[in-house]
Amino acid sequence: MRVVLNGVRPEAELEGARSEDWALDYNRIFESAIARLHDEGRYRVFVDILRTRGQYPNARCFGGNGPKPITVWCSNDYLGMGQHPVVIAAMEKALHEVGAGSGGTRNISGNTHYHTELEAEIGALHGKQGALLFTSGYVSNEAALSTLGKLLPGCIIFSDELNHASMIAGIKSSGCDKRVFRHNDLDHLEELLAAEDAETPKLIAFESVYSMDGDIAPIAAICDLADQYGALTYLDEVHAVGMYGEHGGGISERDGVAERLTIIEGTLGKAFGVMGGYIAADKTIIDCIRSYAPGFIFTTSLSPVLVAGALASVRHLKASSQERQAQQTAAATLKARFAGANLPLMPSVTHIVPLLVGCPIKAKRISDILLAEYGLYVQPINYPTVPRGTERLRFTPGPCHSAEMMDELTAALVEIWDRLELLDVRAA
Repeated sequence: MRVVLNGVRPEAELEGARSEDWALDYNRIFESAIARLHDEGRYRVFVDILRTRGQYPNARCFGGNGPKPITVWCSNDYLGMGQHPVVIAAMEKALHEVGAGSGGTRNISGNTHYHTELEAEIGALHGKQGALLFTSGYVSNEAALSTLGKLLPGCIIFSDELNHASMIAGIKSSGCDKRVFRHNDLDHLEELLAAEDAETPKLIAFESVYSMDGDIAPIAAICDLADQYGALTYLDEVHAVGMYGEHGGGISERDGVAERLTIIEGTLGKAFGVMGGYIAADKTIIDCIRSYAPGFIFTTSLSPVLVAGALASVRHLKASSQERQAQQTAAATLKARFAGANLPLMPSVTHIVPLLVGCPIKAKRISDILLAEYGLYVQPINYPTVPRGTERLRFTPGPCHSAEMMDELTAALVEIWDRLELLDVRAA
């Protein structure tokens, strides 16, 4: 079979040819896939920015006539720790003392003292015997869940329907049977657990903070069900670590239930402001994942520069609640501003501040106008991150967002919403 990358063979050439000899137009397939995203209004555009050190949430946006000053409203660096002097100093020190990269996998020369120190710090943060670092939160979920499923013969994984894509990928890779329970629905979860044989290994996988809606799982009640039906628990705390609890251990620390969870997974790339993912558990489970997970074994370890920064961030947030308190105040203030302006604020009991748009095209238009005309950056959230019809703008105010910034943002949103509604009326 002959392959044509740019165009198809002429019709005359196809006459008399066998179907297996026809050329495949690969480009047309790829272009069609991209066109579908454009047609549905959910083609994603990367905004080219550089944050300004020491002035977060101020940044510069590139494109057109050079860099333009903007205010960032959608960063997952919730507490601004990626700009914190303690973190930057630790990274600079590590860079000058040991160089840039780790030089290998953890098994082959890439196991630096920074890595072992950070794992000990994370284990202590969550009240666990040990921890294991990965290159990202996605990798930690995919590697840990897939490996756990393969190590537990006949295991069934019970997964909340709104779990992260990385958790879904890990569950799928495990080869286990799975049962999806309705979001935070304890009755449905118990119904599914009760339907299985008591001797069947079970694992309940769920999140603490669901970042698109800003709601929280009933962790203690899920642990009660796990105890009753002999299940292990796997809690994803990526949107909560650093943010909640006296020492930043997440919702499980805040609610005093960390010791009841089998495995706690987290990230170093959100509230801790750097990069990487991890799991925390007892020593035997950590040793199993370390020894069996391909996503850990065959990956070059995190740069010691990144690990040094994350270590400084974790230690700082263990001792300081100032950043957490300031962020919670900022979130409450922005929610009040939006509600007072009659903007479509979605319910949220966490630091996430979502505005419902309900249309991918309109969500992108609002985002584009905010950036182009007002210098305010928030990314639209579309399917498959959220269900169709629930497209939204997701704001993450932090300790450095001032009241004046919030007033500016609220006024801009009101003006744009009114403008687009007026255009819709005219079009109708």
